[in-house]
Amino acid sequence: MLYFNRCQHLKQITQRCFSSVHVKSNKHVRLILSRTFALAELRKSWHSTHTLIGDKNIILMGPPGAGKTTVGRIIGQKLSCCVIDVDDDILEKTWNMSVSEKLQDVGNEQFLEEEGKAVLNFSASGSVISLTGSNPMHDASMWHLKKSGIIVYLDVPLIDIINRLKSMKINRIVGQNSETPMRDLLTFRRQYYKKWYDTRVFCESGASPEEVANKVINAIKRYQDVNSETFISTRHIWPNDCKQKNSSKFFSEAVIEGLASDGGLFVPENEFPKLSCGEWKSLVGATYIERAQIILERCIHPTDIPAAKLGEMIETAYAKNFACSKIAPVRHLSGNQFILELFYGPTGSFKDLSLQLMPHLFAHCIPPNCNYMILVATSGDTGSAVLNGFSHLNNNDKKRIAVVTFFPENGISDFQKAQIIGSQKENGWAVGVKSDFDFCQTAVKRIFKDSDFNGFLVIEYGTILSSANSINWGRLLPQVVYHASAYLDLVSQGFISFGNPVDVCIPTGNFGNILAAMYAKMMGIPIRKFICASNQNHVLTDFIKTGLYDLRERKLAQTFSPAIDILKSSNLERHLHLMANKDGQLMTKLFSQLEEQHHFQIEKILVEKLQQDFVADWCSEKDCLEAINSTYNASGYILDPHTAIAKVVADRMQDKTCPVIISSTAHYSKFAPAIMQALKIEEINQTSSGQLYLLSSYNALPPPHRALLARTKQQEKMGYEVCAADVNVLKNHVERLIQNQFM
Repeated sequence: MLYFNRCQHLKQITQRCFSSVHVKSNKHVRLILSRTFALAELRKSWHSTHTLIGDKNIILMGPPGAGKTTVGRIIGQKLSCCVIDVDDDILEKTWNMSVSEKLQDVGNEQFLEEEGKAVLNFSASGSVISLTGSNPMHDASMWHLKKSGIIVYLDVPLIDIINRLKSMKINRIVGQNSETPMRDLLTFRRQYYKKWYDTRVFCESGASPEEVANKVINAIKRYQDVNSETFISTRHIWPNDCKQKNSSKFFSEAVIEGLASDGGLFVPENEFPKLSCGEWKSLVGATYIERAQIILERCIHPTDIPAAKLGEMIETAYAKNFACSKIAPVRHLSGNQFILELFYGPTGSFKDLSLQLMPHLFAHCIPPNCNYMILVATSGDTGSAVLNGFSHLNNNDKKRIAVVTFFPENGISDFQKAQIIGSQKENGWAVGVKSDFDFCQTAVKRIFKDSDFNGFLVIEYGTILSSANSINWGRLLPQVVYHASAYLDLVSQGFISFGNPVDVCIPTGNFGNILAAMYAKMMGIPIRKFICASNQNHVLTDFIKTGLYDLRERKLAQTFSPAIDILKSSNLERHLHLMANKDGQLMTKLFSQLEEQHHFQIEKILVEKLQQDFVADWCSEKDCLEAINSTYNASGYILDPHTAIAKVVADRMQDKTCPVIISSTAHYSKFAPAIMQALKIEEINQTSSGQLYLLSSYNALPPPHRALLARTKQQEKMGYEVCAADVNVLKNHVERLIQNQFM
């Protein structure tokens, strides 16, 4: 291929093309970092125009009764700023009448226009401005205000708003007629507030004006501090204990690059953000989309993705693409066991919860005029979820972002293979590899670390490689939401009170799902124990019990639960890094030893620390099938093999003193042969579609996955490529696909 024919000329090409930025000749991937300099300059510019000092304003926005006026006065006193109330200081002085009189005089629609005109004629600097509840409904005036400062959305619980309006004896607001209940109008108005804000202050029920004012000031400080939320590699070594900021990455950079240049994984440099008990309680009655917005806003700095834009992405990802309106509902199974159903997305697995959102995060973060090829290794479910997710991008983004997914040719279920193949689109391809998942994952990591190959792709094709596996922080982060949401659902349904502990039991292979649950705990969700459930490939279970990660003499077994047929667990490195107080040198040592000698042992103190949170066990194939059978006979509920693994381990390891949430990571339809064997159903039809239709006739719970049923027949007819288990062969495929897509 062209790459191998021209590799010897690469250093000369690199020096010629990038001498102006003084890039070292043998480090071509550093060329990509030229975009980092541009991003840094953009941040500096952004910071210079969004500061409290000087001529910028703090603009408080929220519904009537949110306390904007009172909170504004307190902030003004704290910051020694001028305070302007739009109602009192602009509208009434402009109109020479009260706001209520004006509303009665001109009616709702004309009032909004008159209000907007008054605001357009107003200007201020260095002030705290309290808007009216209806200002955000006038676009031109809001654009005018937005240019002058930072818009802070006071997101106050609806019940608090209604109670305040009653106490103020306000029974009508702008836009309300006699037939519209106040609650409905306030709910309707939220769409306007979401459109304009720069940062949100999520208010606890009953919070005092003083508490809200302090939250506003903290939110402004966070908004200003563009360097407060950076990421480092798990293998980063601090020289002389002195942190070098130039080694840190912003969220957008971590998402774009996927894997750190030293082979480590990106993790937050500072503490994970927390929500208070009151804030979590305020989310108990919220929808999944609302919970996702609050949680992810805390984890993604607005310089990387503005809050309003993030909200649009979340709506796009979850509003229409899931078969269940609750997105990730919790179902009581029996006793103290609950099932977290994570399979209502378009490809029927928990991967959809991340991969309907992550492509939009990625497309927003990448700089213009750059092409990206996403490399993915899949143990079964990730492949189709990635291909499906990236196919939903808009046409412009699909022209500059493409995906290739490598899967073990004989290491996934027939249905999973058909689904991956059938998910190929104009910007996504599937390639079968004659090996197992561990080879696919290792090969992808080696390709990322090959600086010559990466540099060649940049120079020859203008294309940069990235990832969408859970090694990518943008892929892992959205998984935190459903673990938090599951706990809140148990509170909402009355099974527990907020603050009561729960355990979680998760079928685990690459450690991403269970790590996301740990992050949910770090954000304030009271999870007591993390139960790691393995199949016959129980390297993680052995490690949690002993501290020895040992791949010597261990061969990957193919099981009924292929998504966790994994021996090299990538995300474990992130958790070990956290436990070891961010010791990058130790991580480098451990995982280099694993690569070279196929084992490592952590110290006793780290084993004890690990076991404070984690317990683990594994399940045989026989026990897996028996669990599917017994659960169906007892409750009419069909577990997929991965969920059955977790059910068996939860039965053994959980002490029944608190609820346990079992993650159901895939719909049983994807593993029809195993389910039919477990339920002792004779296979009348050997095709995947026939098996699915047969299972759907049983009227079991959960109901049939209609999207899977609809796609199966067309998926069985599509073609794909197969390649040998050789990294160079995979590189050839990547280069050829880049040529086809971008040249």
